[in-house]
Amino acid sequence: MKKKILILAGGISKERLISLDTGLQVAKELKKNGYKVKISEPDSNLSKNINQFKPNIIFNALHGQFGEDGYIQTILEGFKIPYTHSGVIASSLAMDKAISKKIFIKNKINTPKYIKYSYGENNFNLIKNIEKKLKFPVVLKPINEGSSVNVFICTKKNISRVLSSMKIYAEIMIEEFIGGREIQVAIMGNKKLGAIELKPKRKFYDYEAKYSVNAKTKHIIPVKLPKNKLNEVLNLSFKAHKIIGCKGVTRSDFKFYKNKFYLLEINTQPGMTKLSLVPEIAKYRGISFIKLIEWILKDATTKK
Repeated sequence: MKKKILILAGGISKERLISLDTGLQVAKELKKNGYKVKISEPDSNLSKNINQFKPNIIFNALHGQFGEDGYIQTILEGFKIPYTHSGVIASSLAMDKAISKKIFIKNKINTPKYIKYSYGENNFNLIKNIEKKLKFPVVLKPINEGSSVNVFICTKKNISRVLSSMKIYAEIMIEEFIGGREIQVAIMGNKKLGAIELKPKRKFYDYEAKYSVNAKTKHIIPVKLPKNKLNEVLNLSFKAHKIIGCKGVTRSDFKFYKNKFYLLEINTQPGMTKLSLVPEIAKYRGISFIKLIEWILKDATTKK
């Protein structure tokens, strides 16, 4: 008898629509293959939905804040029901870009240089600090958002204006801009699933480039890299997956510039939409969408 799967989707983050899309795609595939499925928001009805439906496994399709930062994972631990993807600590570490960067640096994984900025700091001193430590242009990003939400490339001329537009965050990261190629790597448990290169028509692989069918981002698989460099980026991704303590499937985002890989971040809950990269990499490796989902479900039942 097929298992009962509760899918958590939606949520309150800025990635709500992506989460709903992921949840619907996963639900459709599972239903088609004989599973009993229920989709639930992570709201005040969650406990009631879990107790009434009595799922065997919870598929966490949430993205962004509350969904992949250790918060919902802490709540799910209380239900004693297996849930997909990484646990509380790994989710929390991976979502905080400043903490994960420190872990990468400590473990000798190249990552762009950065400084943290708290609102209220003197902008003149900030610009001097950037010129001293990073140089312009720089990348401004929230410390705990995903999907390139509110990520901007800034020059000295427009940084003050962009900072003003990001006041909803108490603290942000200002990162060295690394040019070069966009390489994304998927890890599936202990398997180095593969890599894909992205060539966005836009300035960089931002939210629009990721999720709009009109953005026309070119997906290149297999990635045109010498075998030793491909193995290097696969190994770096696997290393990041392990040192953060991740479970299930992860996707690591790299820039390849002047023959060096720079790890931007690791995503503990990659999207499962029609434009998502992990299912595309899996398909190239001969793993169908349903087989990928079933593997994630099975992995959820192993110890975190």
